[in-house]
Amino acid sequence: MVLQPGESPLGGDTGHIVLVEDDDGLRMLVTRLLREAGYRVTGCRSAIEFWRVLPAGGIDLVLLDVMLPGASGLDLLRALRAKNTVPVIMVSARNEEADRVLGLELGADDYVAKPFGRPELLARVRAVLRRAAIAATSPSAPTSETLAFAGWRLDLRSRSLLDPEGAAVDLSGAEYDLLLFFLEHPGRVLGREMILELSRARLGSPSDRSVDTLVSRLRRKLEPPEGLPAVIKTIRGAGYMLASKVERA
Repeated sequence: MVLQPGESPLGGDTGHIVLVEDDDGLRMLVTRLLREAGYRVTGCRSAIEFWRVLPAGGIDLVLLDVMLPGASGLDLLRALRAKNTVPVIMVSARNEEADRVLGLELGADDYVAKPFGRPELLARVRAVLRRAAIAATSPSAPTSETLAFAGWRLDLRSRSLLDPEGAAVDLSGAEYDLLLFFLEHPGRVLGREMILELSRARLGSPSDRSVDTLVSRLRRKLEPPEGLPAVIKTIRGAGYMLASKVERA
């Protein structure tokens, strides 16, 4: 998360939000709502406009509509996640579970369905920004605090994950939270209900399927070389387990 001078990550509604919405009326309405809550907002009508804004940096959150002219919001998210881990909340008039699952598959941090009320939208925005801010500014995490497991290394201060060969692997906010949850409970079976509770703020309308999708997404990123055991195992009828020792460096 990038904070502007004078902004406090914990002391109120601050930060720069980019709103990508092609409906002029709705974009103006949401922009006003967010600005009244204390956020700085940049509006974009399309993916093309968004890519013009992104290089300037200083973006704390993206509110991204699924239905956009030209490249869809999902196409934009897919391209964004290939190069950037800025938090993203997907917005869509279609409240279908398949859409939510696809958004999570592509790396969205949360999902809100239209029509939404002011309290719900602000609550989701605050939750995503709060998680990112706390993780980035926690004074309790030493600079070198790292969790090592099965050859992988997770730096808790920078939220960076390195594979056994030292290459960086991008994680969405939801994936990072889930991985940290597993690393804090190695060898323990984590049921879907526990993971649902952990991920409720990020999964929108959570379900067993959305939890399975999130776990599958993380497992693919941790997939070991052929012949080696999986890092995260499925325990039939019970949940999932991190099948590796964890060391703190």
